[in-house]
Amino acid sequence: MTTYEIDATNQSMGRLASRVAILLRGKDLPTYQPHVLPLTQVVLKNIDKIKFTGSKFTGKLYHRYSGYPGGIHTKSLAELWAKNPKEVVRKAIYRMLPVNRMRDRIIRHLKFQ
Repeated sequence: MTTYEIDATNQSMGRLASRVAILLRGKDLPTYQPHVLPLTQVVLKNIDKIKFTGSKFTGKLYHRYSGYPGGIHTKSLAELWAKNPKEVVRKAIYRMLPVNRMRDRIIRHLKFQ
């Protein structure tokens, strides 16, 4: 199993997330096949030092919907980041993966340090 260790210090959130998504899918390998789960693991370090450009930290909103009328809940990036930065990074990477049955298996290869 190939392990990539990435230091997230002073890296932009979106650029980091897209790079990690490519590594997790194995698209950087010459043996890439879309239906095969590669044996790669990505370890992210220093995620508390990621930088956000513009006014994303206060202006970006995350929504979740319970399914009931009036059940939409909205939180800003700053609120989620204060509670759990790992979950914010995991969500960004998860949403950059293809929406299919392999997505849940691919995201398991993401680790934090």
